[in-house]
Amino acid sequence: MSALPNMHDAESIPPEARAEIDRLLQSGDLFRYTAPQDAPVTLLEQEFAQFLGSRYALAVSSCSAALFLSLKALDLPRNAAVLIPGFTFAAVPSAVVHADCRPVLCEVGTDYRIDLDDFAAKLPDVQAVIISHMRGHTSDMDAILTLCAALDVPVIEDAAHSLGTTWRGRNIGTLGRIGCFSFQSYKLINAGEGGILVTDDADLVARAIIMSGAYEQNWAKHGAVHTACATWQNLLPLYNLRLSNLSAAVIRPQIPHIARRVRDGRRNHDHVAHALTASPWINVPSKLSPEERAPDSLQFNLSGMSDDEVLAFVAAAESAGIKVQVFGLSRDNARAFWNWQFLPDLPDLPQTRAMLMRACDTRLPARLTLVECEAVAQLLLTAADQVMSLPTRAYGT
Repeated sequence: MSALPNMHDAESIPPEARAEIDRLLQSGDLFRYTAPQDAPVTLLEQEFAQFLGSRYALAVSSCSAALFLSLKALDLPRNAAVLIPGFTFAAVPSAVVHADCRPVLCEVGTDYRIDLDDFAAKLPDVQAVIISHMRGHTSDMDAILTLCAALDVPVIEDAAHSLGTTWRGRNIGTLGRIGCFSFQSYKLINAGEGGILVTDDADLVARAIIMSGAYEQNWAKHGAVHTACATWQNLLPLYNLRLSNLSAAVIRPQIPHIARRVRDGRRNHDHVAHALTASPWINVPSKLSPEERAPDSLQFNLSGMSDDEVLAFVAAAESAGIKVQVFGLSRDNARAFWNWQFLPDLPDLPQTRAMLMRACDTRLPARLTLVECEAVAQLLLTAADQVMSLPTRAYGT
């Protein structure tokens, strides 16, 4: 068996970024609005929009900032209800609260996707929807978009984990009114922190541009939407959520690497997922047929185990060098909805709770080789056998 790889380091920054970083450091020109045109952040927005096939992009300080600005740009009334999945990261309901709105949680199934019956039941009482493609798992976007269009409810896609994923050949993040992406270190593009929103709506992005911190007439440097921005001059608050030129210099050289990272990440995920089918205790949910995923991590459900046995499996995997978190059994996990105690009147969501108590997560970076992926799979299989008191078997691929 191959030595276990380091699965925790983020993607390295391509060497072609260094010249631009050095130039910026020498010039001190880190603010996106100093240059009259073609600042690194501006170029990033143009290149990212072109990559996704969107008309407009706005780079900001985080995906949370992008979600917040999206809600504000929709001009929702104070305390508007925003429907979100019960399985997401705490930053999503936090962005809703930050935007003076009220999160409404819906159930999620054992495949980590939105329960459409619960979604449809709650949809008539909300003013907007955020679809979190959590850990890159795409819910049934055909059904969701049809339901929302019938009630004229705008859809924001939280695509933090889904850069490079497609649905019926269209890029995730371009299906709803707005798509939001993350450049945090453990995403497909690594900038440490950062985010971006995309849309085809000129007025919506103009509002977001001003609120992101395009004070005075800096919005004029956003090119095609400067006329729409002029409409909102001095009428909107400034939240100062801009991305710096230094971050853009780190991000831009990684865009040409997206296709390769997606290809390798999918290969690695599918190899390990197939190997894990040998265990009666481990189940990896299948993708939906219209979805082509871009995974950089692995999720699987444990079955037939008690809580103590699940925790013993986690310990056995960790002793072998694999960090596994069980969303519902990891202390203070920010993806377990009952830990979002900043929300009043938290629902119980029994179906989502039960899923989270057995849903496991481990990193599986695109840079791993298939030999290394095989080592990961074998160690997970062995950990499950040890805990369930089965003799260690020789697994094949």
